[in-house]
Order: sequence, then C-alpha cells, then structure tokens
Amino acid sequence: MLPYKAMNIRSVIIETKWGGMSLVSLYLSVLSGMVVALQYDPATPFFSVSSLDLLAPFGQFFRSCHFYSSQLFFLFSLCHLAAVILAKTDRQLRFGKWLLLVCSVPAALLLLFTGYVLRADATGEAAGVIAENITLSIPYLGAPLNSLLFSIEAEGMKRVYANHLIGLGLVWGICCWDHLRRYRVGFGQHRLLLFATVAASFYLVAPMEPARMGLLHIQGPWFFIGLQELLRYIQPFLAGVIFPSTVVVALICVGTETPGRRRSLLFIAGWLAVYLFLSIVGALR
Repeated sequence: MLPYKAMNIRSVIIETKWGGMSLVSLYLSVLSGMVVALQYDPATPFFSVSSLDLLAPFGQFFRSCHFYSSQLFFLFSLCHLAAVILAKTDRQLRFGKWLLLVCSVPAALLLLFTGYVLRADATGEAAGVIAENITLSIPYLGAPLNSLLFSIEAEGMKRVYANHLIGLGLVWGICCWDHLRRYRVGFGQHRLLLFATVAASFYLVAPMEPARMGLLHIQGPWFFIGLQELLRYIQPFLAGVIFPSTVVVALICVGTETPGRRRSLLFIAGWLAVYLFLSIVGALR
C-alpha cells in the first residue's frame, strides 16, 4: 500500500497527464481547424469539404489533422474527468466549479458532433436530421432550442457552423476557464502524441462518406451509435434527452458531499455498460 501522500502525488500526476494530452490535442485541433475554416463554405458544405481534399495544398492533411486531434481531445477529456473522480480531487472543488466542469462535457460533445454534421456527407446529414428531430421533441423548448443550435432544415449549415466555430467553443471555454488556468502545458512533454497525430494525419484520411441511393441504414459517429440504436426502441425525447441527461445528473451528484456519491458512481458505470452494449449492437448492423 502506498502512503496517502504518495497516492495523492500519483493521482495529481495522472490527472495532469490526461489533462495535458487533452489540451495539446485541443491546440492542434484549433490550429488545423483554422485552416479548414478558411476553405469551408456553409452554403456548399459537401463541395467545400471535398474541394479541400482535392484542390487545397495539404488540404487533406489539415482536415485529417483536425478530425483526429478533435477525437483525441474529447477522449482525453473524458479520461481526465475519470481521473479526477477516481482520485477524489472533485471533493476539493466547490460545487459551482464542479458543475461547470461537468457541463463542459456536453459542450465538448456538441463541438465534436457539429463537426460531423458540417461535413454534410451521408453520416453528417443523417446525424443532423436525427439531432433536429430529437431537439424538436422537447416539449415547449424544442423549437427555440433547435433554432439556437441547429436549424438545418431552415438555414442549412449556417447556424451549425457559427456554433462550431464560436458559440460552443465559448461555452466550453467558460465552463473550463477556472480549471484551465491552473495548467501549464509544455508541448515538449507530449512530443510523442504530437508526432503520432501528425503522422497519422498524413497517412490516414479522415472519413468522408458520399450519399448513396437506396441506403436504408446510415451509421452515425462512433459516440452516437448507441443513441441511434436506442431510438429504435423508445421515443426520441426519452432516448435523446432523458437518457443522456441521467448520466449528466449522476456526474453532478458525484461532486456533492452526500452518501449518494457511491450510488452515483455505480449508476454511471451501469449507464456506460448499457451504452457500450447498444453501441456494439448498432455497430454490428
């Protein structure tokens, strides 16, 4: 058994490691995303993404780099949050700060999701339609919320583009600001991650799936497959709003000094197991 002080130091190192990798991936995503954004036109989304691959110098590399670094940013953020919970560092945060940190997770997820939608390929188009229908299923708030976040049917990609480029990034930044200002990330500490991401971006082209006639089932993004599968069995409001909200509420409860913390952790573990099962079933279709 490690002494308590040694365990605490080790926990801080683990948290900093995941947080540092998440931030490095975020910086790489932002830098490559700026290049992609210069070529992107919300009026002709699929054409502009395709022309980026075919016509722009190193366009395929920058799009792939933005795609893979964004995925890594989200995954490392989840690992960092898990490390914070397992190390019980969340107990050192005031509830308001913990609440903001938890709210950054759906903001990061929406950032990643809107990136898929903006491609306007078969996967992005299907994901956008599903997201709009889920949002519109919310009683009373559905229409204004859809107008704020998506509004794809009425305005195409304009609203999604603005949210991906500015709105959701600001929300995530506000939620994480107090947490971020504590970190000093050195790129030299994550040379291997940077090299691997850049190398992968040269050789692995980011997905782009043109629409195909007669296709009855289009699989959504990897993190969306479980929800897409759940929509087969229950109503959109229950599958797309209530079900994901339960895990967010459980995460919020984890940061409270109550006897229910353990039950919240068990609920999150069960929720993840169910979602993993649904994702496997959906991926095998």
